[in-house]
This record gives sequence, structure tokens and C-alpha cells, in this order.
Amino acid sequence: MTIRAVVTLAIFMAWTLLLIPVQILLIRTGSPLMRRLPHAYHRSVAWLLRVKVRRIGHAPAAAPALFVSNHISWLDIVVLSAVLPASFIAKHEVGTWPFFGTLARLQRTVFVERDNRRRTAEHRDEMRERLEQGDNLILFPEGTSSDGLRIHSFKSAFFAAAERPVRGHMLNVQPVSIGYARLNHMPVGRRWMRIFAWVGDEDLLPHLWRFLKAGPSEAVVELHQPVTMEDFASRKGMAAWCHQRVLEGLSDINAGREPGQRSLPKPHHHHVHGHVAEAVPAGETPVATPGI
Repeated sequence: MTIRAVVTLAIFMAWTLLLIPVQILLIRTGSPLMRRLPHAYHRSVAWLLRVKVRRIGHAPAAAPALFVSNHISWLDIVVLSAVLPASFIAKHEVGTWPFFGTLARLQRTVFVERDNRRRTAEHRDEMRERLEQGDNLILFPEGTSSDGLRIHSFKSAFFAAAERPVRGHMLNVQPVSIGYARLNHMPVGRRWMRIFAWVGDEDLLPHLWRFLKAGPSEAVVELHQPVTMEDFASRKGMAAWCHQRVLEGLSDINAGREPGQRSLPKPHHHHVHGHVAEAVPAGETPVATPGI
């Protein structure tokens, strides 16, 4: 396993270093391919990492769209980008990371200071500008990663980008559930979720190394019904509805179920802040549990 991990890491570095100058050139020339290359690159990285990605549902036919997803691991970037040609919205610290910060900038990531309320309007306007340019964006509205079994409450502030029309139309906002279903052809369950979940203060490289030695895996991405702000009384209502859809999807992924029936939006659906919701096994109902 160690030899395989070393070889995988070496191929990844060589392939990445080969494509970096290509993406720099595409960005500098404004080529439309600057949106497609990261998508193709991450599909190849998923294959290299032996991650089989199973997609359920479809993205809106036309860009732009705002995708809102739960967040489990650094691996989410590879998996979601392999499914969706999009840029990410990430905390500004990511842009300062050695090497991985460079990759984030080359994917044209929008960096935000999540805890700086004074800059919320500025970040919203930057998001809207990118959407007006025709870019799809992926948002992790929990503001942090989870353990793969639960989902923190969604912060509604950045849903403000969907409150006004983009390119003459109300913006499509699409909830996305991402989960890790199988490892070495066996269900992941609670016991092995730590192989995927990157939480707390754990350093990135040891977690990456442990994953590389773990074996082939399967990720599942469910793309839920797209909605617009016209379907809700407020952005908090939209955040709550998206949170519930993402939780239902993660519950099904973790339980090994096929997707169940998803309800349509209901205005005035309020959300209780300060809680995390847990994705539960088959036969049980998702509930909110006190935050840790």
C-alpha cells in the first residue's frame, strides 16, 4: 500500500505541474477552456486516487448556477469538480496554503472571510460579478467541514447573491449532497468515515497520506431540485430548505439507499440555528441534535 501511495503521489504531482502553466495561459488569455480544464483535471485525479464518482440527478442546463453542498473533506473538491464545471467559494486562508492555495487560485476560487460581517456585502458582490460572467459557483454554507455523518446549520448570509436577478433571470440555486459510500468495496459506515472526513485541527498531509493507503472508494453526489429565491419568503427559508434536502441525500448515501422522495419548497420554513443535523440509517427520521 505504501509503494502504491508513493507512486500515486508522484504521478499526481507530475500531472499537476504539467497542467499548471496550461491553466495559467488559459486564464491570461480569457479562454473559455479555463472553466473546463479544472473539470477534466479533477476527473483524472479522481481516477488516479481510485475514487469512483456516482452522480444522481442533473445540473441546470445553462450556467450560471449556485450549488450549495455539505462539506466533509478536501476530497470534496476533487469529487464535486469532477461532476460540475464550477469554481469554489472558500475561506481566505485556503489561498495562503502552499501548493494547494495555488491550485485553488487556478480554479478561480472566490475567497471570502466568513467571520468578517463587515465584508459580507463585498463578498456577495464579488460572487454576483462572477455569476454575471457566466461562472457556476460551489458554496459550502456550513462554513466548515463535518464528520460525514452530520450536517451543521447553513449560514444564510451568502444566499444573498440569489436575491436579485443574474443575467436577467433569478439565479438557480441547487442543493448538493456529497457522501462517501464505499471503501475497499465495503460500506463505509461510522467506523471508516474518518478515512474521508477531514475535521478539527488535523493536518492535511497526514490525512492525505492515510487516504492514499486506504484503497479504492466510491463517492456519491446527489444533485437536488434547483430552486430560486422566488420560491421562498427569505434567504433563511431557502437556506433551511436546502439544508433539509442535503441532509436527506446524505442520509440515503450513508444508509446505502436509493434516493427517496424529495419535497418541493414551502415558504416560511424556519431553521433553528446552533444545531447540527445527523444523517441517520434507514428507517429513521433525520433530527436536529445539539451542536458540539
